[in-house]
Amino acid sequence: MLMIRLARFGAKKKPFYRVVVIEKEKARDGRNIEVVGHYNPRTTPATVELNLERITHWVKSGAQMSDTVARLVKNHPAPAATPAA
Repeated sequence: MLMIRLARFGAKKKPFYRVVVIEKEKARDGRNIEVVGHYNPRTTPATVELNLERITHWVKSGAQMSDTVARLVKNHPAPAATPAA
């Protein structure tokens, strides 16, 4: 089963996370299938960059989001549609 969850990077006491698609049984920082976003809780306010199109694709393909990723997606504003000129 595939999961969309956080993988921790950064130095000691200075975490930085990547939002990744990974097999559920693999280690937290193991080899991932695709990086679909970044999350930095140390900035004020916290920086969240998500590729919602790819996340939607993986969820439709059967991937499950972790609770934290689901919260980030819910609170992340959807990109505004640009009118055609």
